[in-house]
Amino acid sequence: MDNYQQGADVHLEKLEIQLLLQGLYSWCGYDFRNYAYNSIRRRIWHRVHAEKLTSITGLLDKVLHDSSCLQRLIADFSINVTEMFRDPAFFLRFREQVVPLLRTYPSIRIWHAGCSTGEEVYSMAMLLHEEGLYEKTKIYATDINADVLKTAKEGLFPIENMKKYTSNYINAGGIKAFSDYYQVTKNGVKFHSYLTQNVVFAQHNLVTDHSFNEFHVILCRNVLIYFNKDLQDKVHELFYESLGMFGVLGLGDKETITFTKKAGSYEPISKTHKLYKKIK
Repeated sequence: MDNYQQGADVHLEKLEIQLLLQGLYSWCGYDFRNYAYNSIRRRIWHRVHAEKLTSITGLLDKVLHDSSCLQRLIADFSINVTEMFRDPAFFLRFREQVVPLLRTYPSIRIWHAGCSTGEEVYSMAMLLHEEGLYEKTKIYATDINADVLKTAKEGLFPIENMKKYTSNYINAGGIKAFSDYYQVTKNGVKFHSYLTQNVVFAQHNLVTDHSFNEFHVILCRNVLIYFNKDLQDKVHELFYESLGMFGVLGLGDKETITFTKKAGSYEPISKTHKLYKKIK
């Protein structure tokens, strides 16, 4: 294949991807047009092959006429990689440096944006419970994917994950036995329902939906890495609007506020652990 033909094929692939993403947005309001290109391309081709199709255009045709295929594609685009007390040092620093600030509030509102299957929501509930703050806290846990929210609400997770989660919990400064928070069932590990009594699980699309409250803490960890620069700036604007003054923003270990349009509105609580405080 000569260079001209290779270039034409690359251009055609990009055009097909643009048409697919525009079709998704026009047809059902899901906006993935500004997701990181290489990541979204891989996921599209995964779905093309899984549906036993030969082209991206064929996938667009099937998505528009088969609602189950549409849901499978949306699930592919929804990044669901998480664990309890993921990056334990983040939670330890949160406990040491953010909790004292939260103690000064009569009530606390926390938004877990892109919460996936909820492991980090349960982690935060445990941390706040141990610090005596859970009773005055309302946690809003949102994700674009309705299926992962069902898993989060259920609080049932594979037992084989508990060794890793227990280690994370200890390294995050946990002060109880991790096993006190769950019971083993024949279907897996079921976390106690009191951990979600102050949690609201709801669908929310960071790309298209607006602010819905004012928060003292917003956590969005390892979601923005899948967005391009324009979309990252848009989401940071949403977070800025949603945080009260001196509110805390927590990001993932590969993310930063530094090169965004809102960088000057925050000061670092911990640059290393990606915790920032809104100061203007």
